[in-house]
Amino acid sequence: MELHELIQSLKTDEGGKIVMVVSDGIGGLPLQPGGPTELEAASTPNLDQLAAKGVSGMSLPILPGITPGSGPGHLGLFGYDPLVFQIGRGVLEAAGIAFPVGPNDVCIRCNFCTIDENGLITDRRAGRIPTEESVEVVKLLENVKIPGVEVFVKPVKEHRFVVVFRGKGLGGNVADTDPQKVGAKPLDPVAKDAESEKTAQVAKEFFNQAVEILKGQPKANCLTMRGFAKKPSLPTYKELYGLDAAAIAVYPMYKGLASLVGMELVGSPASLQEEVEVLKENWNKYDFFFLHFKYTDSRGEDGNFEEKRKMVEELDKVMPEIASLIGPNDCLIVTGDHSTPAKMASHSFHPVPTMIVSDLARTDSCQKFGETEANNFGGLGHFQAIHLMPLAMAHANRLGKFGA
Repeated sequence: MELHELIQSLKTDEGGKIVMVVSDGIGGLPLQPGGPTELEAASTPNLDQLAAKGVSGMSLPILPGITPGSGPGHLGLFGYDPLVFQIGRGVLEAAGIAFPVGPNDVCIRCNFCTIDENGLITDRRAGRIPTEESVEVVKLLENVKIPGVEVFVKPVKEHRFVVVFRGKGLGGNVADTDPQKVGAKPLDPVAKDAESEKTAQVAKEFFNQAVEILKGQPKANCLTMRGFAKKPSLPTYKELYGLDAAAIAVYPMYKGLASLVGMELVGSPASLQEEVEVLKENWNKYDFFFLHFKYTDSRGEDGNFEEKRKMVEELDKVMPEIASLIGPNDCLIVTGDHSTPAKMASHSFHPVPTMIVSDLARTDSCQKFGETEANNFGGLGHFQAIHLMPLAMAHANRLGKFGA
């Protein structure tokens, strides 16, 4: 019996609510040996108070030593083995803006970037141009025409946009064109299997036309393409866990992932405080809430230790409002989808500090929420992220007994 079959056989209709607060990329590294991580350097009295009441541990997004993308990282938190259920970033972005992805579609998450006169990338995110500017540049790309294929170009947020190719004979297994560094040219889209050869050719033609159109743009004068993918089939939260689930997020990609696993997107928050207000307004309507906070990740990717520390403190400020909703039968989780140490300015393989607060939690010795305490004293130990949802269900008294 595999994990999902086991959970389906044990789930109950009773029990408390579950709130999963995901601080994207919250795990970090000290800048100097023996120093604090971004989380440990932050002033977090509210998170520390919750850690003292609950049980902590270190979550492995996939497997030891494996660095996850945001999609696999969140899938693991939601209880779907990312090695089994693989969702491309393009589909996540398209679903996040409510684009109706069909069976003949290949979706690509694209970034505007800046190149110099030699075609070398000088800024992989085009200075994170504001969304209102990006929308206007995206409109220019609607002029790309490719015979035999419908092309859709949609803005997402800041430098991100989605391209969807619709047509027969398109596979979704094409390599990214982002070289993941400055000082290099965008890579060619290369098919990884025979079924995706046509897609690679279409992507190359799109790129060539787009670069001509973007000439003269001050920042967004080029693009990279990532996460080529077709839509997968996933069991829903209702089917797996018997939960009416809601997703509260600002960034479209995370909305997209949540919608693909059957969560209802609620509210249109533009800030963390607005997300908390949406949570409170919808408290009586759902059994499970996924609340996503992006900026611990983006500041880590920028290599900015101090700004990431400040973002952790922003999260800490709203925790009392969230915790005040948690009743005797409810379960609160605070975690991240992966680590993004400012020291590395990228996602990393490091385990993620995680805590569960519930009246059923077996309290450990952790008095603070941070990597060192969770690693050294956490009662949850090191565990794979796919086991977080079973732990949440158990701590919300929503799992029955296995066997006689």
